[in-house]
Amino acid sequence: MNRICQLLNIKYPIIQGGMAWVATAELAAAVSNAGGLGLIAAGNAPKEVVKEEIRKARELTDKPFGVNVMLMSPYVDEVMEVIYEERIPVITTGAGNPAKYMEKLKSIGTKVIPVVPSVALAKRMEKYGADAIIVEGTEAGGHIGELTTMVLIPQIVDEVSIPVIGAGGIADGRGMAAAFALGAEGVQIGTRFICSDECKVHPNYKEAVLKAKDRDAVVSGRSTGHPVRALKNKFIKEFLELEKQGVDIKTLEEKGAGSLKIAVLEGDTEKGSLMAGQIAALVKDIKPCKDIIEEIVNDAKQVISNLEI
Repeated sequence: MNRICQLLNIKYPIIQGGMAWVATAELAAAVSNAGGLGLIAAGNAPKEVVKEEIRKARELTDKPFGVNVMLMSPYVDEVMEVIYEERIPVITTGAGNPAKYMEKLKSIGTKVIPVVPSVALAKRMEKYGADAIIVEGTEAGGHIGELTTMVLIPQIVDEVSIPVIGAGGIADGRGMAAAFALGAEGVQIGTRFICSDECKVHPNYKEAVLKAKDRDAVVSGRSTGHPVRALKNKFIKEFLELEKQGVDIKTLEEKGAGSLKIAVLEGDTEKGSLMAGQIAALVKDIKPCKDIIEEIVNDAKQVISNLEI
C-alpha cells in the first residue's frame, strides 16, 4: 500500500495545499470527502478562528483532515494549543522550524509534515522526527524557494527515508505521474483546488486563474527575502517597481499587507495579491473536488500505464 495513504488513512495520495484565506473548512472537508487529505490554513489567524474552522470541518466530514500551520504567525503558539486540544491527526508546516512542538504533537499522535524547499532542510526535518515531507518547487503559488520541483524531488528522495510528497507545478494526472516517477509517494495540489466548486474564494479570483497564461504567475518580494508567486496585475506591477527603485523592506511589507485577503474575500483583482502557481495556465474549468481528484488519479494511472521506453 502507498505509504502516504497508510500514514494519513486516506484513499488517494493527494493533499490539498494549505493556502492562507483560501483553504477553509469547506474546501478541506470536500477534499477529504473525495478521498484526499484536506487542510485548513491557519495563516495569521488567531486561535478562535482556527478552532471555528475545525468545528465546521468536523460537521462537513467524518474523514481525516489537517491544519497547515504558518510558523511565522504571531499566533502560532496558541494555534498549536488548539491543535493539541482538538487532537488534529495531521499538520503541515511552513515558514519556520516545527522542532519545538514536535514532542508534544507526537505524544497525541499528530503526524507532522513540514514543507521544505531544499535538501538540507529536508534532512533536518527527518532528524527532528517529521513523518513525511512536502517538497515544494519554485513553480508553486505563494511563498516559494528557488529550486524547481523537477530537480528537488529526486535529490531529496535520495537523501531521506521518510515519504516525500511532491508540490509545485502539479495540477493534473501528468503532473502526479511525473512526481511519482521522480520518487514522490504523494502530491500536494493548491492552485487547481482554487477552481473547485467548494472553494470559497471570490468568483473574480477563480476567473483570474482560469484566464491565466503561461507567463502570468510571476515572483515579487525577492528583495525582502520572502519571495511570493502571484498572477500579474496592477498590484504586482507597482510592487515590482518599488523593488526596482530600492525602497526599504518596511515600505514593501506595508504595501503587501492585507493584499491576499482583499483578493480572496473582496475579489479585487487589481489591488489584491492573486497567489497562484505557474500551473494556473493549465486550469480550464471549475468543478467539484471529487471530480478533480478522480480525474487526476485516473489520468495519472493512464499516463503511467502508457509509458514505453
